[in-house]
Amino acid sequence: MALFWDDDYAIAVALKRRHPTIDPLELDWDTLHQWIIELPDFVDDPAVTAIYLLENIQREWYEEVAAQ
Repeated sequence: MALFWDDDYAIAVALKRRHPTIDPLELDWDTLHQWIIELPDFVDDPAVTAIYLLENIQREWYEEVAAQ
């Protein structure tokens, strides 16, 4: 499944699977951005760096971790 910047939840789930021991609230924006564009299914423009997109993904990831 192709991932785009607005696929907050799907990206969060993919990051959680790829980095299961990471607390998403402790990541800096540069690392989070890099990890997102490194996801195998990510096909959107890697040059996009809008903070609100990263915040949305980080929030979804945190909620996934907190739900465990």
